[in-house]
Amino acid sequence: MYLVYSPEGSDEPKRWKYNPRKIMAPERENIERITSRNWSEFTKDVVAGSSLCRRALLYTYLKREHPTLKLDDVDFAWDELTLEYSRGELTEMRTAVADSATGDERATILAKLDQEIAEAYEDPEDEGKAQPLVAD
Repeated sequence: MYLVYSPEGSDEPKRWKYNPRKIMAPERENIERITSRNWSEFTKDVVAGSSLCRRALLYTYLKREHPTLKLDDVDFAWDELTLEYSRGELTEMRTAVADSATGDERATILAKLDQEIAEAYEDPEDEGKAQPLVAD
């Protein structure tokens, strides 16, 4: 999964590979303080669309590049920050749907996933690999 930041006026979006299992302990602890959620809750809420959780995640990635950055300096319009599944994650979802869904619902979902897979960004180093969406 990727966190994609496309602030208005930018030429290229900023893209970070988001794997909750690879965030270091001090960053996890800071995120827990910011959001008042334990790590497992946080990772679920990021995917579910919590604005506070996504802001904390964006702050964490931006702070890696700008160590003096303050949380209050991080602001974004909702359409400037998105989570995007990788091609591997979408392929894994498609396999699960193909195995479990039936009828018209199955065909509709598979067609949508096929379209998303064709358009998905994929880091060549991770091609075909799916990462867990949340931390246990």
